[in-house]
Amino acid sequence: MRTTLAIDDDVLIAAKAMATQQHRSVGEVISELARRSLRRPPRSGQRNGIPLRSARPDTRPVTLKIVNALRDELP
Repeated sequence: MRTTLAIDDDVLIAAKAMATQQHRSVGEVISELARRSLRRPPRSGQRNGIPLRSARPDTRPVTLKIVNALRDELP
């Protein structure tokens, strides 16, 4: 679909550079970047003043057993 967008010069320069490196059109690069950005889950915020981060789907949960084992390894 064709549309007209106002894109900052620095963003367009970066997108053109990526397109050249990847042998793709600027439109394809910008579309992919927009899709990635829209797919990201919203930031979780903070808990007890500590920023929360989302875990990747393939990440094992950190259990108290793992934390205690790591703590016991400290000198």
